[in-house]
Amino acid sequence: MPEPIISFNKVFKIYDTAKALDDLSFEVEKGQFFCLVGPSGCGKSTVLKIIAGLDKETSGQVLKPADVSMVFQNAALLPWLNVFDNVAFGLKGKRDSRLIKAETSKYIEMTGLKDFEYKFPHELSGGQRQRVGIARALAVNPEVLLLDEPFSALDTATTEELHKDLLKIWKTTNKTVVMVSHSIEEAVTLADKIMLMKSGHNEEIFSVTLTRPRREQEALFMHDVQIIRKKFFVK
Repeated sequence: MPEPIISFNKVFKIYDTAKALDDLSFEVEKGQFFCLVGPSGCGKSTVLKIIAGLDKETSGQVLKPADVSMVFQNAALLPWLNVFDNVAFGLKGKRDSRLIKAETSKYIEMTGLKDFEYKFPHELSGGQRQRVGIARALAVNPEVLLLDEPFSALDTATTEELHKDLLKIWKTTNKTVVMVSHSIEEAVTLADKIMLMKSGHNEEIFSVTLTRPRREQEALFMHDVQIIRKKFFVK
């Protein structure tokens, strides 16, 4: 059994009198694409914040690597910097200029932004801004890439294109990916494992063994979606 790169063991997170996480336990293996789904307010984003070090559990044990990067829902780019400088932002002060340029250019090309490196965020589409966010997160070479509903504001065609590119990047870099999604279909398209959360705890973890690329029109794809959906709507 592979050693987990992330482990939550009986984790609680309490804000005032409200429980965001309630006795939550799960593990993520190194190199895995792991998706969190569940209704609004179930604690998905709280899990990501704890893994990212942006929040701290109230009690319980959390195992996570130090090198973690996060992609936010709105990309969170610096509007006064162009694409190149946004991607390079986390590298400033850590390496010499030649290495910064090489690493930045590598991830700009990997995310399909080679022709846009001197554009500013306001000149980009929503999908392009999310590509910049992914490139910036990868440029610091994290062990774990966190994504908080990164495609929820995008149109269907752009989302499908980014799904393909994200899977290609995941395979190329061998990163561990933990992603929050509001869509069961998206989770089945992308993930090795899907954790359904309800009221701050782990309701069930589903393994997705379908070969990639996965297509919503296929019977086995919809079979997995329906299994999760039935559990999703059971109180």
